[in-house]
Amino acid sequence: MSTKSPPAGSRISEAVDWTRSYWEDHPKRSLETLGRQITMGIAAVAELFIAIFRRRFPFGEFVRQCAFMANVAAAPTLLVAVPIGVIVSIQVGAVAGQVGATSFIGAANGLGIIQQGAPLVTSIMIAGAVGSAICADLGSRTIREEIDAMKVMGVDPMRRLVAPRLGAAMLVSVLLCGFVVFVGFLTGYIFNIFAQGGTPGSYVGTFSSFAVTLDLFVALLKSLIFGLLAAIIACDTGLNTRGGPGGVANSVNSAVVSSALMLFGVNLIITQVYTALFPPQVV
Repeated sequence: MSTKSPPAGSRISEAVDWTRSYWEDHPKRSLETLGRQITMGIAAVAELFIAIFRRRFPFGEFVRQCAFMANVAAAPTLLVAVPIGVIVSIQVGAVAGQVGATSFIGAANGLGIIQQGAPLVTSIMIAGAVGSAICADLGSRTIREEIDAMKVMGVDPMRRLVAPRLGAAMLVSVLLCGFVVFVGFLTGYIFNIFAQGGTPGSYVGTFSSFAVTLDLFVALLKSLIFGLLAAIIACDTGLNTRGGPGGVANSVNSAVVSSALMLFGVNLIITQVYTALFPPQVV
């Protein structure tokens, strides 16, 4: 006995209703999630400083999380930083050769790595590797009802779980940014000297003429903010996981995508503000 498929008009009506419902509910849910994450971020940062000041901060968990995050993100960061340094050198060298400004390759390459390359690589690693690991860990604890058990026993999950991961993500993010700056600059230097025929003195000299300490400080500040935001988003998403193991996978995907979009947007804002306040100039 054959079954009749629903008429085309019915399917179109269902699609229209689903689309209308999605566009009506999705902005509301997005704003609710944003508000929840802002509230949690403020509470987590306050708890972090209060716990440190009152000497109740779980340094053991903090050290374990630092080691875990560094172990997760160090190798991918190295594998991304080296090609970034080479690609920037190739592109900058090609443009500089066309306009006859090969002596400024060092400045362009070094500043490109410090101001944009290192923060962007750090944001990708923090959102992809560190954020997903945090979300998966807390999401698994949530569906196993460990978080509820901690609350019943009088243990504050914000202090025991969120605050150490928040501090660890910020510290590891800063260290990763410094690592990318070093590896990227060294890779660009070696590639320029041995593959593009540049001179060491010209490369370092032009870089030192344009680069200032504030450039590195802003890059590290960006990475600190990236670590803070990625940890907040990952912790909030993990602690609000629903639906069993499949819900953990959905939460990890949501945390990675949300973190990446947030970090790239914040990077754009910080870059524009810094460029407007401190325009590039020769030292």
